[in-house]
Amino acid sequence: MPTPTVVLVHGAFTDASSYQPVTKGLLDSGIPVVAVAVPNRSLTGDAALVRAFVETIAGSVLLVGHSYGGAVITEAGQASNVAALLYLAGYALTEGESVAQLQGRFPDSDLPDALIQTPFPATEHSAAGMDVSVDPAKFAAVLAADVDPGVASVLAVSQRPVAAAAFAEPATTAAWRTRPTWAVVCTADHGILPQVQRFGYERAGATIREVDSSNLVMLSQPAFVVDTIREIVGALG
Repeated sequence: MPTPTVVLVHGAFTDASSYQPVTKGLLDSGIPVVAVAVPNRSLTGDAALVRAFVETIAGSVLLVGHSYGGAVITEAGQASNVAALLYLAGYALTEGESVAQLQGRFPDSDLPDALIQTPFPATEHSAAGMDVSVDPAKFAAVLAADVDPGVASVLAVSQRPVAAAAFAEPATTAAWRTRPTWAVVCTADHGILPQVQRFGYERAGATIREVDSSNLVMLSQPAFVVDTIREIVGALG
């Protein structure tokens, strides 16, 4: 049976390059992989874009979502060729639930106090709104405490913001109901508290692994992430 293609979906405040060490590790292992660019404009819009991309891939797909990207794969994972899901410090939503609602079940992490809002103008195709990013001075402490400081400093000033509205938009479907699901709890995450991650994962019936990592596990523990993906690909074989 052909090896599934791994599709890596980044979260808020980062872009596809945040997966660089994981992408390289998978390529070195002979596993087909693509790290997609997500606009971070709206949950349903971002998920529709990812799903449309996934459906262009011949063969099965392991869909991996980090952070807000977890919410995205919860929707996009309904693509017919998605064989399994993997959440990395991610939001595993249920139908009718938003990121803000899931987060609101638990105490605040360090993230809300670190957020900066910047208005963006209306365009021909979209209304005006508010972009959310992380104060660069707080980025490393909140999201990347165990990432190389030089890398974290670059990430802090090259963020892909997320539209505030995306956090309030409810999921319309939950792909984990019909797909085998794995998930990683990052126990040192100050952006998405471990209990938020674990609650969604347990509700989804996921196979859960834990790692002592900040939110940006693909940069702090890339070998762990690659090994996890390799195990899942082997299980799907």
